[in-house]
Amino acid sequence: GALWPGMKPESGLIQTPSTSQHSVLTCTTGLTTSQPSPARYSYSIEASTTNASPVSTSSTVVNISTSAAASISQEYPTYTILGQSQYQTCYPSSGFGVVTPADSNTESTALATTTYSAEKPNAMVPTRPAQRHSSGNGCNSPGIYRTHAAANQKINPNDCSVIVARCLEYVSSNLLLFSTQRVFLWDLDETIIIFHSLLTGSYAQKYGKDPTLVIGSGLSMEEMIFEVADTHLFFNDLEECDQVHIEDVASDDNGQDLSNYNFSTDGFSGSGSNANHSSSVGVQGGVDWMRKLAFRYRRVREIYDKYKTNVGGLLSPQKREALQRLRTDIEVLTDSWLETALKSLLLIQSRKNCVNILITTTQLVPALAKVLLYGLGEVFPIENIYSATKIGKESCFERIVSRFGKKVTYVVIGDGRDEEVAAKQHNMPFWRITNHADLVSLHQALELDFL
Repeated sequence: GALWPGMKPESGLIQTPSTSQHSVLTCTTGLTTSQPSPARYSYSIEASTTNASPVSTSSTVVNISTSAAASISQEYPTYTILGQSQYQTCYPSSGFGVVTPADSNTESTALATTTYSAEKPNAMVPTRPAQRHSSGNGCNSPGIYRTHAAANQKINPNDCSVIVARCLEYVSSNLLLFSTQRVFLWDLDETIIIFHSLLTGSYAQKYGKDPTLVIGSGLSMEEMIFEVADTHLFFNDLEECDQVHIEDVASDDNGQDLSNYNFSTDGFSGSGSNANHSSSVGVQGGVDWMRKLAFRYRRVREIYDKYKTNVGGLLSPQKREALQRLRTDIEVLTDSWLETALKSLLLIQSRKNCVNILITTTQLVPALAKVLLYGLGEVFPIENIYSATKIGKESCFERIVSRFGKKVTYVVIGDGRDEEVAAKQHNMPFWRITNHADLVSLHQALELDFL
């Protein structure tokens, strides 16, 4: 019963629009006046500039008398004596280059490379300010995309390999953004899988199934989801520290090697009260507490990536057999609902310019356990899974649009009113799933390249 409200809440979702941030790079002018006399002027001769990024050159100062300046102004009225204001100002003896993604609205599409001369140490460098909820509590912190795993942290030189691996992982995962043309936003329950309606018995009533078998299968799957979430994915620690995305607290991770780290003895508590813990635990929302929270989400990611194609490796032989039987029974009771939905998912995955994204109202950690147990880990990489429990689906859609950009075509697939309203707000086409025929029609539309 504890999982039910998180699965399909009817109302009460907090809608908080995500904010897009823009960094501004400014340069001080290279124009100087070395003569105090008002009768003489100096101007810098710069190389002709096109639309490409300006590259500053060494300036030559030429003195021109007042009469000569007046003569030039009469003959060439469009020429500016006091500097060429039509050109972009830049440092006179230093240069920089900035490589940015094509879509400025994309929140995390590529790493920016910037080189600055040592002569201008005070130049303003664009940075992304870390966002934190006003309470300062990591449990309520909004999404923060990882731009560098050890940003503003003291890094152990022995852990550099971890940092490099993460940076490479970040770059490789975001290369997909440049080639993506269509993003399919999927709901989970009652769209890809049948779960919530099994627990309530509504599926048995709708399709004339044995309610005892249907509800029993739903309860057995719910129990297994909680067991995996609690035993392997730190749900006991993270239940009250739910995040929208796996990367939301990654900026607090200092890259420490966790191979010998003991999570059970580090004193972390995800509950609202730390009264029974020593002062070494740290204040909830503090630096030390946030670091331990980030460690847990990093380990969750590692476990998901390791077992996404072999969830049986997390289970005992008896549990593995029980899961296999349970999934088979559910497929029989639901007339191969999951198998039918998988045909569309795999077809989309086979396209090089299309991406499957999952947005669910289940909390993030149980949602990851559910995806693993239903065999969907290969279809949904962990970075493509979002939980709308805290912020609602409309805000999740905004985050996804800021990630992939506004030039991409989005298609929303779901059964609920919340995703339909969110799709309408963002002018996205919505494909409703209410029965098997809708899943079959979706697959046919994909095969005929209508979607």
